[in-house]
Amino acid sequence: MKSTVEAVLNAAIRGGGQPETAGIRASLVKAGIPADAVEVTAGRTPTGLAADAVEAGVRDGSDCIVAQIRTGTVTVAVLPGLASGGCLVGVRD
Repeated sequence: MKSTVEAVLNAAIRGGGQPETAGIRASLVKAGIPADAVEVTAGRTPTGLAADAVEAGVRDGSDCIVAQIRTGTVTVAVLPGLASGGCLVGVRD
């Protein structure tokens, strides 16, 4: 699952720029990941500026594949899932 998430997100950034939240979510779901297993942080700040980084979390059993997309790079790690059942803490879109 980690390699799938990494490949999908690397493909999403090939066009340049920072992909938007909806585009990240759509790319992961299109790759066959269930929509209810995908979490993505907001791509815009409350004042409307582009976020410096967007995080995505994909639940995979008791683990989460957590990715950060920042200035044309994707970093992916496998971390334990949260007790709440999610992958990311805080506000998510």
